[in-house]
Amino acid sequence: MSPLVLPLGLLIGLALGALGGGGSILTVPALVYLLGQDPRTATTSSLLIVGVTSLIAVAPHARARHVRVGQGLAFGALGTAGSFAGSALASHVAPQVLLTAFAALMLVVATLMLQRSLRRGARGDDLRDPTAEPVLTFRPLSCACPRLAKVVVTATAVGLLTGFFGVGGGFVLVPALVLALSFPMPVAVGTSLLVIAVNSATALTARITTSGPHLDWPLVAGFTGAAVVGSLLGGRLSSRVQPRALTAAFAVLLVAVALYTAARSIPALI
Repeated sequence: MSPLVLPLGLLIGLALGALGGGGSILTVPALVYLLGQDPRTATTSSLLIVGVTSLIAVAPHARARHVRVGQGLAFGALGTAGSFAGSALASHVAPQVLLTAFAALMLVVATLMLQRSLRRGARGDDLRDPTAEPVLTFRPLSCACPRLAKVVVTATAVGLLTGFFGVGGGFVLVPALVLALSFPMPVAVGTSLLVIAVNSATALTARITTSGPHLDWPLVAGFTGAAVVGSLLGGRLSSRVQPRALTAAFAVLLVAVALYTAARSIPALI
């Protein structure tokens, strides 16, 4: 096993635990370019690593009452169809095309994260608790249908990204929970980890049933163990460091990784 496995897992878990996502998008480039896995194996390994890490990372956020279990499970369930569709699509895409698209996605996500960081301040901490206004109730029967439609579309899109790129989707999910369901930021971070675990499990099941689990199990086990430790540390760190500073720093890191990935994958397409 490469000596890079443990430090990489620790750093990615730290980002995942602190930001409720985003760390997962770095797992695939780390597995491909630093640990030598092919893109399809890396995306499958990433789903297992991120899924297990996210599930355990929920614990410190749950203790702080920042996890909406029912809403998180519902959001994850809605993304199931998207996860299976994304996994099926990925099996028909050339590896270098997959990596190039992945680099483009990272640039888009970095832009969104920087915008969120800059706009936070006055608006970000004042978002109302989503449980105050449910999207759907049965007694009495009530439906905030425009919000419900946004939830369904967003959940499906996040599931599609999870299946196609082999990432947890938290980098898209946190803003989605804030915008579509008006979650306060700490609750969005905690709940996103639960949804990431559900989406990853679904997409991993789809990958295994379509192509089989051809994984480097010692590497996956070591990476996952280190990522779990990092995620628990990240959960503690998130309560002590300004989220705005963490988000901005991570966005810069995403840009660097995206440019490196593009530089390695685009020449192979020409």
